[in-house]
Amino acid sequence: MESISQSKGVKYDAKSVSKILENAIEQTIGSQTFDYKAVNGWIENIVEKCLSEMKEIYPGFKHIVTCVIMGKNGSGLHSSSSVFWDNYSDDSCTTRWESKTMNVIVTNYALSV
Repeated sequence: MESISQSKGVKYDAKSVSKILENAIEQTIGSQTFDYKAVNGWIENIVEKCLSEMKEIYPGFKHIVTCVIMGKNGSGLHSSSSVFWDNYSDDSCTTRWESKTMNVIVTNYALSV
């Protein structure tokens, strides 16, 4: 069965969600260089922007947003997740963003209500 990820008549569209996540990163970090003192504030701002917009556009879903920001210092960054859900109505989208000084990974999990 193909996943359509729909709740209350609203279809979850990974392309538009990716844009939302990317815009939140761009609006928060923009052209700033990595600053470990600012990371907690950036993460809070990014997840709040994403949640606010996701609740408005996709009200028939419960949303979980995660954000990882790591300075580029030569070490690797590996991430993985696993879910046990309804493939027909639940979905997720992960966006990776990078600059010369940092990597950012934001994920939205949308669970049908």
